[in-house]
Amino acid sequence: MKNKFNYPEKALNDFKVSLDTYGWVVYENAIESDFIDRINDDIKDGYVYHRSIQERNDINANMDGTLLHLLERDNFSIPLLERMYCNDEITRYFGGKYILNGMNGVIHSKQEHPYLSNMQRDVETFISEEKLLLEMIITLDDFTLQNGAPHFFSGSHKTDLRPDEACFYSNIDRVITPKGSIILFDPNLWYAAGENFTPEPRRALTLGFTRPFLKQQMDYSRFLGYDFVAGLKPELRQIIGYNACIPANLNDYYQPPHLRMYKHDQG
Repeated sequence: MKNKFNYPEKALNDFKVSLDTYGWVVYENAIESDFIDRINDDIKDGYVYHRSIQERNDINANMDGTLLHLLERDNFSIPLLERMYCNDEITRYFGGKYILNGMNGVIHSKQEHPYLSNMQRDVETFISEEKLLLEMIITLDDFTLQNGAPHFFSGSHKTDLRPDEACFYSNIDRVITPKGSIILFDPNLWYAAGENFTPEPRRALTLGFTRPFLKQQMDYSRFLGYDFVAGLKPELRQIIGYNACIPANLNDYYQPPHLRMYKHDQG
């Protein structure tokens, strides 16, 4: 397969051809190891807190190793977004501006079977022409056959038909790639996490990006605070969603263009 590239040498046409043909593309050597170490440290600390909420609300079944919504003021997430990884590719995919839809973490340990192990695609409705969502995986450990590299059904993003499991597992490709890689894939692609047979966890970040007029999985602007935006660079305000906020009252709505919460260029 010709859909793996060296991040410093990436080209937009390789992205387009790979996504159109296979439904996914891999960029190796994208993120330096010391920053990966920081992310892993933050995820380790954050998992205890996330797990306590899951257990308190009695939704911990099948969510082992899962941390949803990691965007915070003081962890790795803001520096990660500031680096604008694959910005050219994501902008090309959407044909313009985009925002973060979700930033999640996975710690896949031996004999754990979270919901990500199920065969799935990330959208309920198959939409082939309109580009509404693009998925990203950042590998925080090497992805190997032994530790559960994901199963991707290459080309399955081109049809609305759901494959049966026999068809799926007889046609999959394994996403084997080193720590610090970035994987971009079409949300219509059928995939599943692999089984981890090793004593060490396989960790990853999963991010989704959408066109600005689509709802985020969490109201990140309100969560971080409207006061937080003053210290952000313009491109970071855009990605987090500060330019596509929904007014909460009439005073917020009736504002001159430069003060409106939903900017005119967000679609």
